[in-house]
Amino acid sequence: MSAARVYLFQGNSLIVPQSLSGEETVQGLDRGLAERAFNRVDYYAVPPIEGTTAPAGTGGGDGPIPAALLDKDTTLPPDWRAFPVREALTALSIAGRPAERLLRAYHVSQWREDSRFCGTCGAVNGDAPGELARLCPCCGRMEYPRISPAVITLVTRDDGRILLAHNNKFKNKVYSLIAGFVEAGESLEAAAVREIKEEVNIDAEDLRFVKSQSWPFPNSLMVGFTARYAGGELKCDGEEITDAGWYSGESVRGGTPELPAQGSVARLIIERWLAEAGK
Repeated sequence: MSAARVYLFQGNSLIVPQSLSGEETVQGLDRGLAERAFNRVDYYAVPPIEGTTAPAGTGGGDGPIPAALLDKDTTLPPDWRAFPVREALTALSIAGRPAERLLRAYHVSQWREDSRFCGTCGAVNGDAPGELARLCPCCGRMEYPRISPAVITLVTRDDGRILLAHNNKFKNKVYSLIAGFVEAGESLEAAAVREIKEEVNIDAEDLRFVKSQSWPFPNSLMVGFTARYAGGELKCDGEEITDAGWYSGESVRGGTPELPAQGSVARLIIERWLAEAGK
């Protein structure tokens, strides 16, 4: 196992000592420190994406990323805490540090837990030698990390306003962009137009790709677009979207409404629009 610092996860959180700051938590833990707190830990050496390197201070260069997923019933020591991975992404964004290794370690850890058994015959899976995959020892079925494409779109109007909406799953009063998963047989562009129509009853056109982002909550790849309003009366579906409205750059800069956290592709697309609108 590499001498790289390790990641401990439990559910949707990093497990870290109480004494570490937000930025320090995303650098990984000294392996000895983690094992003294939790005795024997079953690490998996997550292969890095080719061409990526570990951020300064995390150790390990471009080598494997040791990561472990603690059982949900594991009791944390008194001086340890659960630090949500989403908050860790925000800390990385504020510090200007890359998030790829953290996101990969988290995604793969969750996937290995979800793929303990073969989906064809039900036997206990093992890890395939030489590649990131699960291999059934009975029927030979191979399973690779699940990645579910989703689209997220900033819709603009000719009067200089953008559409922001509140999803019933959002915390507090956060408003964000319209997003949803791509269905079988559907293109990214078609999915974006469909989601906007389904959730807020308007038509969109002139879609343009902006940026994509790994979003392993639990296993998404978010693909970001901008689009232009093409007609229709704004009306929330009342199921996923409970409120939506058109907001000016002045309003958004002034803090109305509350935006998604830094580190998310939604926040990046909104801030890019604000920068362009301010020119």
